[in-house]
Formats: sequence, C-alpha cells, structure tokens
Amino acid sequence: MYNPNELKGEIIRNGLTQEDCAKELGITPTAFNYKLNKGKFYLQEANRLIDLLHIKDPMFIFFGKETT
Repeated sequence: MYNPNELKGEIIRNGLTQEDCAKELGITPTAFNYKLNKGKFYLQEANRLIDLLHIKDPMFIFFGKETT
C-alpha cells in the first residue's frame, strides 16, 4: 500500500515543497498534489522522486513493503 505521509515527510526532510517536486516532474502543482494523495505516479516520475529526495527505501513508500 502506498504511503503518502512518508513521501510528504521525505519532501520536507529535503527542504523542498510540493511545488518544487512538481516543477522537477514537469507537471502542475495541482497534478502533483493529486498524484501525491492518490499514489498514481508513473514509474519515471517515481524514479525521479527517488533520486531527487534521496529515498533509501522506495518500496516502503510506494508499495508499503520494507526491504531491510
């Protein structure tokens, strides 16, 4: 199960805003907010967020499964 609060926490921990992430993905802040709340990111978008936010355990955020 997708964990939106974990992704939101990663955004904050990296000193970014949702608007910053939207800009990085080339989408509007409204579209990013929708994707963030619904967990409907394309694989390419998820990979970009993983790189941008230096996410160590993407499986936990995007699929609710810890890998460690």
